[in-house]
Amino acid sequence: MSSILELEPKGIWKNFYSLTQIPRPSKKEEKIIAFTKEFGEKLGLETIVDEVGNVIIRKPATPGFEDRMGIILQSHLDMVPQKNSGTDHDFETDPIQTYIEDGWVKAKGTTLGSDNGIGAAAAMTVLESSDLEHGPIEALFTIDEETGMTGANELKPGFLHGDILLNMDSEDEGELYVGCAGGIDSTGTFTAQMEAVAEGSIAFKVSVVGLKGGHSGLDINLGRGNANKIMNGLLHVGAEKYSLRLASIEGGSLRNAIPRESFATVVLPEAHKAAFESFVAEFSVIAKEEFKAAENSLEITAVACELPSEVIDAKTQAGLFEAVAKCPNGVIAMSADMPGVVETSNNLAIVKLKGNTITLAALQRSSVDADKAVLAEQIVSVFEKAGAKAHSHGSYPGWKPNVNSPILVTMKEVYNTTFGRVPEVKVIHAGLECGILGAAYPHWDMISFGPTIRHPHSPDEKVNVDTVALFWQFLVETLKHAPVKA
Repeated sequence: MSSILELEPKGIWKNFYSLTQIPRPSKKEEKIIAFTKEFGEKLGLETIVDEVGNVIIRKPATPGFEDRMGIILQSHLDMVPQKNSGTDHDFETDPIQTYIEDGWVKAKGTTLGSDNGIGAAAAMTVLESSDLEHGPIEALFTIDEETGMTGANELKPGFLHGDILLNMDSEDEGELYVGCAGGIDSTGTFTAQMEAVAEGSIAFKVSVVGLKGGHSGLDINLGRGNANKIMNGLLHVGAEKYSLRLASIEGGSLRNAIPRESFATVVLPEAHKAAFESFVAEFSVIAKEEFKAAENSLEITAVACELPSEVIDAKTQAGLFEAVAKCPNGVIAMSADMPGVVETSNNLAIVKLKGNTITLAALQRSSVDADKAVLAEQIVSVFEKAGAKAHSHGSYPGWKPNVNSPILVTMKEVYNTTFGRVPEVKVIHAGLECGILGAAYPHWDMISFGPTIRHPHSPDEKVNVDTVALFWQFLVETLKHAPVKA
């Protein structure tokens, strides 16, 4: 049994443990939807599953609090399925294995799912409690937040009755978020003509591994290496100097995670074997030096392997290398209004050959919708000029800050009274569901907050134990002091 069950507050950790035992990767949420529905029904609470799988559980106000404004506790059920290459784990069948280290809860070789499992666990704990004071509660558990925000996009207007949305999907305790970035995906595809391998050739498996990866919004300003960019630099030079031909490539796996690994099978004339091996060793030294401030485990290797039967044609290969090289990546612009906050970014998330189709996937984020659109157009243009078919899709809006928000005023006062300091008010360079939900429910007053979580969307994900207790205490006091209806 997991030792996290010994942590306080026991209600949250009990419910979070239950969530870790149920597979819930994005797009594969059937089991967690059924679990959440059963959870509400066992409590005797009104429980609804809408057409797309969002779960809504309603709990009446405690006696004496019937005049309070209705609060929606919102979290998402899905999690990002990322694991280290050496970890044997099936996200569709296996539970997450948790452990505690130096005051943090972590997972063994996989993402933890504290994003957004801690928020969901908090809502569950409120629903099952018998000793809290609160007005009318609606717990909204959305689906598919990580790969398209399908649940938020498909939530019908008028379905919920509350006035205040508390989104529990932020990742810094002591901070209140009042705005977020919007996002859009850009995809490019090359159709390769496969050619036979020339006689006298040898093959290598080239690997870029050991990068930290992380959330493509929250961690994009940390200077971490992008495995697709690093691999492309090596292959591009290898093609020019050593007649390298590409037989396979697979870098990155999720659009919203900075790619940590890339693998390629390459072919070159046997006469270039020694020179190529020396080049890879030199390239590795240079790359490690470039990223030494942010990465301490980067490894770049080329190991002789079995000769493949085919390589992609030279024209497509050149176009691919050009597209990846010219695709903007990382921080594009910082906010002029909020110092230290990323305004616009891009993550070149996936470069993958399957059959004879090479797919490039990138996710653009910006708190300025016009800038997001311009960046997406630029990336599509880069892909098209390199010979790919390209388009942008899946755009979702940002959440415009309201610094005069009544619930913001209440929560600042509650936090100051409870902890003796005023919380920081921020916007986040990540996609929260508030922007989409607010379009369907424009009267909602919204805040996002949560405990301290580091490195979500990567196997290094961890949640700070002490801050979970503070987050819970803050939530309880906020519910108790919710505004009275006008």
